[in-house]
This record gives sequence, structure tokens and C-alpha cells, in this order.
Amino acid sequence: MPDLLERILSYAGEKGELIKRGAMPPRDRRYRIVSADDHLIEPPDLFEGRVESRFANRAPKIERDDVGNDWWVFDNERVPLLGADAYMGWDNGHAYLGPVNFDEMHPAVYDIRERVKHMDVTGVEASLNFPSAPFGFAGTRFLKMDADLGLACLRAFNDWHLDVWAGTCPGRIIPNQLSWLADPKLAADEIRTNAERGFRAVSFSENPEKLGLPSLHTGHWDPFLEACEETETVINLHVGSSSSTVVPSTDSPPAVLGALFPINAMATAADWLFSGIPLRFPKIKIALSEGGIGWVPMFIDRINHMARQLDYSQQFGPLDPIDVLRRNFWFTTFNDQLTLPLRDLVGVDHIMMETDYPHLDSTWPDTQDILAVQFADIPDDETQRITHANARALYGLA
Repeated sequence: MPDLLERILSYAGEKGELIKRGAMPPRDRRYRIVSADDHLIEPPDLFEGRVESRFANRAPKIERDDVGNDWWVFDNERVPLLGADAYMGWDNGHAYLGPVNFDEMHPAVYDIRERVKHMDVTGVEASLNFPSAPFGFAGTRFLKMDADLGLACLRAFNDWHLDVWAGTCPGRIIPNQLSWLADPKLAADEIRTNAERGFRAVSFSENPEKLGLPSLHTGHWDPFLEACEETETVINLHVGSSSSTVVPSTDSPPAVLGALFPINAMATAADWLFSGIPLRFPKIKIALSEGGIGWVPMFIDRINHMARQLDYSQQFGPLDPIDVLRRNFWFTTFNDQLTLPLRDLVGVDHIMMETDYPHLDSTWPDTQDILAVQFADIPDDETQRITHANARALYGLA
């Protein structure tokens, strides 16, 4: 089965006229918003001066091909810059999923000062950002490189993210590091060091086994998980962070991939819950990104139904697996109008808002209007928790 990047390329079609969005005035701000899932595009100069001199000539860089598309070069592997990672920077009907160059993209996708302007359009106070598809939402690209080079480049990425992306406009970006997936003990050291530097979160793979790594059920990842619990570093599991998503057929159309994102989140929650990780690390914090909340009531129904035949006490002792789900997992939503009336089943304090800027799924720039429809019948105190307060509490924002 093709990975996520290959799928996006297969769906791209023909490249039409790309038109960048012009300046946009702020929309009416009825709600305070902290977005727990947005994305960035790594600027071409990210690694310049940030890796050891011995790696300077091998660090990732941008090259433009004969037809005008930009490619990231990773240790001799070439990966195209994707319009899918910059989609909302173009006018409606003038965007593209496939290969593009930096000149064609809106600077808000890779320039933090321009990004903040787009955040202000729809009233996003703070935002947690994941990498682009070429880098992998959990930084899986670094895992494919020579080990020493990959680690040096991952550290450079984290330095840039903290110093430039989060540091230029303090308080607007929630620092979200990448983890060294090749070695959980070294990853644990990085988590502790980065927590002292100000990182609040880490993007990790929802299913390491799909990357050729030990599964969640082996205990292999315990040093990393222990460090996350100890430092209160939130583990963010983004749909597609194992480089794949649920797609039934090799030729399923794009609508199938998008419609099944919540199933990916449900599979991830089930695997992490029944791996015993939240039992061994009872204070661990796990956030599921871009999966919505519509699947959570169904998942709870299944757990309750299976209790007719399964003795959960053998693994969970006196605890109920549903209580553990509500204790250790947080969920993100951008448009779950039919499920929000069931928010008590999910846990009101564990639901967070996202805009998914600048992806095709994003509610930006209409986020405020979309929220108005969804929260019309929800009490103000619960609305405030979901739109911003829960994320502020989880990520330790002032």
C-alpha cells in the first residue's frame, strides 16, 4: 500500500492557475480559540547554520527542477514540496495538492510573522503545529536518513521550531518537538532536555510498528514514555503519523481517505489504551489529532459490549477502561456538529478545538462561523473549555 505522501501525489491531478489569498481583515471574534492541530511548511533555510559543520553539506536542502517545482533533498532522497501542505494559502478554486515551489505558496505557511496574521484573521490565540508531509507528521523522514545525520537534523529542526517558529512571537505557537524514533533511551534524554527549554509537547507516531519499529505492546518505548510522564510532555498522535491511513482499496478516491480519518484515530486509541501504556504511566497525556470525536461514543459502546465476554479486570484491575480513556486521552475537533451533544460521553474537559490550517480539511478562515453553528445550544462555560481553556490547561499555557 502507498504511504500518505504517495497517496497525496496520486490525487493531485493537473496543476491549474494558483492564486494566493490577498490581505484579509479579521472576522468577528465570538470565540477565543486555541488550535491544537495546525501545520507548518519548513522554510528552505531551516538547516543553515543549525547542524554541525561535518553535516553541513548533507543537511536537507531545497532544489528546484527544470519545470519549476521545489524538492527537499534528504541525504540523496528527493521529495517534492506539496501544495497539500499549503492549500488554504490560495483562493478557493485556485489551489493544488501536488508539487509546487516556494514562490507559488502563500508565505503564511512557512513564515511565522505572516502565519500570525492569518491566525489573527479568525481569532486563533495560540496554535500547535505539526511538520509537513515530506518531513512526516512525527518527523519520520529523519528516521530514514543516516543515523548520525538524522539525529543532527532532528535536533536542528527542534532548535528552529523553538527559537524561530515559537520564539519569534511568544505565546502564539505551542512548542511541539519531534522525537528520535530510532532509540527510546536517547529520545527520553531529549524529552527531558527539551522540557527544560520550554517544549510542551512531542509529535510521536500513532503506530511505530508500521515504520518497522517495535510495537506499542513490547515495552520498548517505556523510557520515552516515562520521560513524557515525568515532564508532563503531551504526546500528540496525528492521523497519518505512521505514514499511512485507513484506505480500503488501492484505487480509493480522495474522499475515502478523508472520510476515514476518524477510524484511524479510533484504531490508535484502541491500540494505546489496551497496550497498557496508560496503566504503567497513569499520568501520561495523549492527544489524538485530526480524528474528531464522532467515533468516541461508538468506541465506548464497543468496550461496554465486549465486557459481556471479556474480564477487563485482568488487565485494568479495579479501573474501567473507559475511565482510563477519559483520564489519559484528549481529543481534537473542528466540525463534529452531530456528536457535540454527546460531549459528556467523551469528557468535556478533554475536547479541544483545531483549525488544521493550512490543510484542505481546515475550517480557516470561516472558523468563527462554523463554531457558531456547532456551539449554538452549548452552555458558555463548556464552549469556553472546548474552544480554548482545555488546550491552555493541557499544554500549560499562561
